[in-house]
Amino acid sequence: MKLKNWGGALRRLAFPRSLRSQLLSRSLFILALLLLLIGTVQFVVMKNFLYSNQAETLLSQIRSLPKELLMNGNVFPARRVRDEAAAPAMPQPTQPADGSSSSESPGIPDQSWLPDTSGIGERGPFLFLPDTSLALISKDGEFISRSNESGLPAPQLSEEEYASILKQWENKKAVAYKIAQDHNGNEQLLVFRPAEGPWDWDRLIQMGIATAPLKAIALRQLSIFIILSLLALGAGLMLYLPVLRKTLNPLDRMVSTVEALDAGNLDRRFPSSLGQTEIDRLAKSFNGMLERLQTSFATEREAKEQMRRFIADASHELRTPLTSIHGFLEVLLRGAVDKPEQLNAALNSMLGEAKRMKKLVEDLLMLAKLDRQPVVNRTETRLDTLVEEMEPHLRMLAGDRTVSFSLTPDIKSMVDCDKIKQVILNLFHNAVQHTDPTKGAITVTLTMPAKNLARLSVQDNGPGIPAEHLPHVFERFYRSEISRTRKQGGAGLGLSISQSIVQAHGGRIDVQSTAGTGATFWVELPVL
Repeated sequence: MKLKNWGGALRRLAFPRSLRSQLLSRSLFILALLLLLIGTVQFVVMKNFLYSNQAETLLSQIRSLPKELLMNGNVFPARRVRDEAAAPAMPQPTQPADGSSSSESPGIPDQSWLPDTSGIGERGPFLFLPDTSLALISKDGEFISRSNESGLPAPQLSEEEYASILKQWENKKAVAYKIAQDHNGNEQLLVFRPAEGPWDWDRLIQMGIATAPLKAIALRQLSIFIILSLLALGAGLMLYLPVLRKTLNPLDRMVSTVEALDAGNLDRRFPSSLGQTEIDRLAKSFNGMLERLQTSFATEREAKEQMRRFIADASHELRTPLTSIHGFLEVLLRGAVDKPEQLNAALNSMLGEAKRMKKLVEDLLMLAKLDRQPVVNRTETRLDTLVEEMEPHLRMLAGDRTVSFSLTPDIKSMVDCDKIKQVILNLFHNAVQHTDPTKGAITVTLTMPAKNLARLSVQDNGPGIPAEHLPHVFERFYRSEISRTRKQGGAGLGLSISQSIVQAHGGRIDVQSTAGTGATFWVELPVL
């Protein structure tokens, strides 16, 4: 168990889950990698610079070496000795008769231009700088070290490498330097240059110096850089923590706001400008999501309330006729069958209640179909002709009320004739229910208020609709207080059915009313 806890702790340290910790660790990791890369490049560049600079210095030293030093030790005079051996014996100079010496004798060439070769054939010590090596390489590969006793031992390369170096010099391509190890294991930087002079000598001069001091300089520079980098990382950590904390403060505020939200408290919003583009975009997205959630929850609450009210109203509407039928059946069972007057009255009442229940169920089924999939069979129809066809039925429904029609001719629209007739009938029946049977006046008007819009309105002179009831008149089973009685009010589904039919045609239905001055229901439909 302890091992698991330790393992979890190590994983949290190695892979922090906090955004602040992840940003800090990853930023420091990237910065450390960059510093490491810069240090490595700096070390390589510094080392190459030191090597190149030292190589130039060694070449300058080779150019400044006296040729007499290179001749000492039986190195250069080989060709000269062979030439003297092959030459014929020269006559010895004679003394003058007066015993005086003469530097000029007939037949004897002047040899004063020749160098002093008294040391030729003797391999004496070659004194040189203690930290350098010197060697001579002939064209045929002969290697002669000139610093074994007083300097570093000269490293010897392969014959192929020396031949390649000589060839490059012949092609006027100088070799910068080479790195090699002597027989003691010390690494040296070597430079090469052909021997030049009046002796027409074709050998190669090799000079080397230990690379350890140069590497020590480069490593010292690298150590200084590493120490400064560590100090910079520590200072960056101290400065970056408060900056990071301040940078993530808007995100912390968003988290606090989200934690305070619940289904009943969706009206809170994030500030639209927090000073950071990404956080502002996130806040805007969250605000949009909260608005959609708030709308969705409000719609759901409204739907639940409507469903609750619908069930209550439907139960009430069905309970009343069922109660009436149940009462009449009890009357019949108590002996009303033998009394024709009571029997006829009971049967007529039961028939009326049954018709009301049938009408209610049919309206509910129609609303369910319109809600599920509103299907209308549209045909090109003249609206004025459609209203004229309904005029006899409407006048009969109005009874003694005054009915007038004002129809603009030749207004065509793509509608379902049966459905639009049902809308007109519902609106007209609503006006009949809310007007006086003898003094009532109903006006049906068809106009064209816009180029592509037809308006059909039904106006009455009833008591009107109070302002607080206007937003609810198209709700199912909704009835105002003045239409609660059976004589004036229906089930409250006619206007809901009319609204669903009009919306299925792409139109709009609304009402205008003031209490005491009547009401006007109007329908707008698109025209051809």
